[in-house]
Amino acid sequence: MTVCAATNNPGKLRELRRILERMGCQVKSLRELGVELDPEETGTTFAENARIKAEAFCKATGLPTVADDSGLCVDALGGAPGVYSARYAGVHGDDEANNRKLLAEMKEVPAGQRAARFVSAVCLILPDGRTLTVEGECPGRVDTRCRGDNGFGYDPLFIPDRVGTSTGTAPNTDGRSYAQLADAEKDAISHRGRAMEALEARLGDFLAGN
Repeated sequence: MTVCAATNNPGKLRELRRILERMGCQVKSLRELGVELDPEETGTTFAENARIKAEAFCKATGLPTVADDSGLCVDALGGAPGVYSARYAGVHGDDEANNRKLLAEMKEVPAGQRAARFVSAVCLILPDGRTLTVEGECPGRVDTRCRGDNGFGYDPLFIPDRVGTSTGTAPNTDGRSYAQLADAEKDAISHRGRAMEALEARLGDFLAGN
């Protein structure tokens, strides 16, 4: 199945392409499809925003479309930045500014109270209007400094509880950040990886109309 990966975020596109291609899909980016669109994300949940994006790009391309909305939810901040993760500091997609603001907000929070989780909602919509939405989470904590360069967004600040291995997952005893993990180590435990696993598990029945 050829699908449109509905994101303008290069890092997210790489992850979606990597995971979707492993599922046997042919992935087309918005750039490859010549689509320039920036739908307004007015939802109050990740699932609502994922559907808004999937519907807009499916209509624009005529292809089955996968859209993700994701973010970091920090316990000490009452779940913030949440659905506002990409524009936490005021400008959409300014990773450096968002990380600086999060570090400042968490400056006085002690080590034992820095729990957080990454959440991803993935919506697949078909040209006939049928939709499938799934979610995934990855628990962890917020670091006191940025570490690593193999990631984007809040990846350098997020320390997942577990990491992927060749045989499954294991505790993250080294305290490595998302941005310090190899792609396979991250995909095995990431919020987006978990959501895409749920999508894959339900995809056959969904396409068959069950």
